[in-house]
Amino acid sequence: MDQIAIGKFILKKRKEQNFTQEQLAERLGVSNKTVSKWETGKCMPDYSIIESLCRELNITLAELFDGKEDENIIRTYDSQQILKMMKEAQELKNKKLMLIGIVVSLFGIVFIIFSRLIGGTDIQEMISGFTFGISFLLMLLGIILIIRSKCRRGKGL
Repeated sequence: MDQIAIGKFILKKRKEQNFTQEQLAERLGVSNKTVSKWETGKCMPDYSIIESLCRELNITLAELFDGKEDENIIRTYDSQQILKMMKEAQELKNKKLMLIGIVVSLFGIVFIIFSRLIGGTDIQEMISGFTFGISFLLMLLGIILIIRSKCRRGKGL
């Protein structure tokens, strides 16, 4: 899958439909910057809007992923298989994000325990405070990652 070729194809088909980036974005419920990123090959459309994108551009999912129109190509996959694969890949990404969040939170807890064990001299108290601050940030980051993965899962992203 050539992201640059797909981006150029999206640009070509958008212009054939006489849509501006803003108009296409509005129809799909995304920002015009998102459409721009697709067209420049910086990122791919999310699986949750791929079907809508293809419908708006009057193309098939296979044509989108090939980055060109060609009726003579024999494909061994269909649109549902592609969408299923994209959804599974996104779910794996969300699980990975959640796992990272849990690990980071656990590190935060370990640092809190460590910071409570250190104490005594002024330098030890300073190290304890610094360690406590790091632990707080790690736990906060972990919680944010967990929430973000759950939000993405809830949106179907």
